[in-house]
Formats: sequence, structure tokens, C-alpha cells
Amino acid sequence: MWEVHSSDKVRIKDIAEQSGVSVGTVDRVLHNRPNVSAKARAKVEAVLKEIKYQPNMYASALAYNRKYTFCCLLPDHDSNAYWTNVEKGLRQCIINRGDFRLSLITEYYDQFEESSFTEAAERVTARNPDGVVIVPQNFNVTMDFCRMLQQHNIPFVFLDSNIPDIEPLAFFGQDPLKSGYFAGRIFMMQAGNHTRNIMLMKLMLKGRVASRQQENREVGFRNYMATHYPECRVLELSLQIDESEQHENRIRAFFNAHPDVRHCITFCSRAYILGEFLQKHNMKDYHLLGYDMVERNVECLKKGTADFIIAQHPWKQGYNSVKALFNHVVLKKNVQQCNYMPLELLTAENYIYYTSDEK
Repeated sequence: MWEVHSSDKVRIKDIAEQSGVSVGTVDRVLHNRPNVSAKARAKVEAVLKEIKYQPNMYASALAYNRKYTFCCLLPDHDSNAYWTNVEKGLRQCIINRGDFRLSLITEYYDQFEESSFTEAAERVTARNPDGVVIVPQNFNVTMDFCRMLQQHNIPFVFLDSNIPDIEPLAFFGQDPLKSGYFAGRIFMMQAGNHTRNIMLMKLMLKGRVASRQQENREVGFRNYMATHYPECRVLELSLQIDESEQHENRIRAFFNAHPDVRHCITFCSRAYILGEFLQKHNMKDYHLLGYDMVERNVECLKKGTADFIIAQHPWKQGYNSVKALFNHVVLKKNVQQCNYMPLELLTAENYIYYTSDEK
């Protein structure tokens, strides 16, 4: 668990004078309080409509001085993972709203254990939060948790992966199908029409692809390949996350078995597994496309063992997820439900200009 805390005007007097009522009556109408006659309320509302009055929800929320607790349900991860940048965004959004009494509590779960997600969800539920940011696991356990939140009128935002059928308050992430399709287009522009075999590196754990995004991007990629390059074979190399000591031997065995393969693609954030292998063995005539601007992927771009990285603003995803909850819960604003991140293609020449929008 991780926790962080945040520590031209229209005057009421003018509205009262135009309405012919007291300042106290205007204040009660503005804040929807009782003890106002129907006649007086009608007078005040008529003036508000005439002047097109817009309440200052920010000031009202500050004056209310209530405590708000938001929770985040996030996959457990190491310090170099994609999720680290997501967390930085989550925290910064709370810190930037230091005028309000906001708290963010993050609970972690094992991506490959349904019971772990369920247990983390129960810890979140026990806190009775005002809103929740969720990185979904599989459909059923995510559905169960979200239905419970809906029963208690607790808004929730999906981050990274979307399940539209569950109807979250908002979603922040890439469109994975279009992302995979886009990756295929860029990848094959470099590989060329005469390429017959390519490598797809898949990161696995316990017999499953390591993330929903990997799986969905692959669908988009294969749709592109089937449409435009049906003769090109996609050869899979599956690596187990928890068997990193075997990665080098498995990669070497793959290249020995397929000496004609020169183009490699992966839809996970650990393209550096291949990039560092290519660098270590001085394999210069190879090309690699991967995802996410984690530090080791950047090093591969700089050293030329990765040609392209598709980035998706993990910091901004985290920041905007909390911001959506804040706007909805505290400021009573409407928020946009579906928020796709841009598909940004980074190379050794332009990665330095990429910004995570950290503020």
C-alpha cells in the first residue's frame, strides 16, 4: 500500500439587490439550503438566469473543507516498470491540488492471480472511498468489483485497459487495436515487401500473455498483417517473466533456428530484453519495434538496438485519471468518458523531445 496527502465575479450583494431579498436568502438559494419561501427562491433564480450566473464550484468546494479519499487498484511492479510512471502521475495530481483535503491510497495486486485482485479490491472497499482508479484484470473479477462500486454510487475510472460494457466514469489509455495496426504499418514499412519471416516476442506468465494491452495490440497487428502481408510468417518467441535467467538462451535458440529473421516486434514495455541481447552480441543488422518509454528502452534507442518505440504517456494517464475523479466528485463537473492517448512514434532522433507532461 502507498499513500499520499495533499494538504469577473458576481457579488451576492448585487444579486440580493436585484432580487429584492436579503443576502442570507441568496446564499441559501445558491447552496440549495432550506428555509427559503417559494416566492423568494423564484425571484433569486430569475435574476440568476438573467445574468447567466455560473457558480464557482472550486471556491465552493474549498469552503466546504471536506476530506476526500481516492483509491487506486494497480498491478504490482518493479521500479523500472511502465507502472512507475503511471504512479508518478497519480501522485502529482493529488499534490497539485494541495488546497483541498485529498488523499490517494494505492493497493497492489498480482496481474495473474484473480484472488489477489479480489483481495486488493476488498481492501479498497473497506476504505469506503469517494472514487477509484482501476487497472482492470480479467472481465469477471473486474465486473464484480465495479458492480459493487456502482451499488454504492462510487465512481470509478479505468486506466490503461478499457471494458466499455462496465461503463466507467472515464477511461484513459490507448486504443489497443488501432495501436497494434499502426505498429504493423510502421514495422512493415521498414521490413519491406520481400520479408518472409518476422519475430513477435511475447511476454508471458503462467501460460498467459502478461497484459491485456499486449493481447489486444497483437489482434490489431495481426489484422494488419493478414490484410496487407498475408504471405509473411509471424514467428512467436514466448518469454516467461519469472524465468529471466533463461531469456538469453531462448533468444539465441530462436535466432539459430531462424537465421533469416532480421525484424522483431513486441507489444510489451520490455523491448529492452531483445535490444540488450542484440547489443551484447553485436548483432547490428537487426531491427526492433517496442512499446513505452521506460529507461532501458530509451537506452536501446540511443544505442541503436531499437528503431522505434511507441509511447502512450503513462504519467498523463495517471494524472488525468485522478483529475477526472476530482472534477466529478469535488467540482461536480461532467467528464469525458473515453480518452484515448496519442500514438507517438519515437526514434533515436526525436525521443529527447518527448514529454510526459510532468508539472
